[in-house]
Amino acid sequence: MASAERPRPSAFTRTERRLIERLRTPADVQQYLNDLPYNNEPDGATLRSFRGVVRHGTAHCLEAALAAAVLLEGYDYPPLVLSFESIDKLDHVIFVWRGPDGRWGSIARSRDPGLHGRKPVFDTPRNLALSYVDPYVDYTGAVTGYAVVDLRVMGSYDWRLSGRSVWKVERMLLDWPHRRIHTSQRRIDALRARYCAFRETHPDRKPVDYYPRRDRWAPLPRELEGK
Repeated sequence: MASAERPRPSAFTRTERRLIERLRTPADVQQYLNDLPYNNEPDGATLRSFRGVVRHGTAHCLEAALAAAVLLEGYDYPPLVLSFESIDKLDHVIFVWRGPDGRWGSIARSRDPGLHGRKPVFDTPRNLALSYVDPYVDYTGAVTGYAVVDLRVMGSYDWRLSGRSVWKVERMLLDWPHRRIHTSQRRIDALRARYCAFRETHPDRKPVDYYPRRDRWAPLPRELEGK
């Protein structure tokens, strides 16, 4: 069976099926991913499928996006991810979805508070992507472009249930044409100076409260709230 098609229920383990039955909405899936420890890859780089995330109980950004895609695919959410390019080559990937009113939201996992999910309040994927520009700026990062990709373009490649790292997904996203996001250097410099000043004063924390429009963010993992 081609991976462009959603696997039959019998392809999933009992644990996987129970998760899919329980996590029926984007909010459910974001909470599930928030509750997982972030995958800091202590034993070397990984890119686990949904099956690998469930088996290991941890996820980094792209692993979380793949897991969200599988969890919601049976509830009529297409497996769409949004890939960010950054000047420091430390890219970020999120799962994106469209609500009944046509507004866009996202599901995401990150080490940075501002790069998690967004509520479905954005009229276009570009405006959703723009909500990540300010929080993306840290010591080295700044968004330069974004792309929305339907993972079904991978055809028969098994990004859903493979027991191995699915590096082909990362390579595909890196090669995919991204739409440019231009931010003035003056703005980037101001954001970076503010970030560096905050971290110098609070070396054990990352900024949360000084970002505008926090009301559009999805709930954060408990360990990052107020950080």
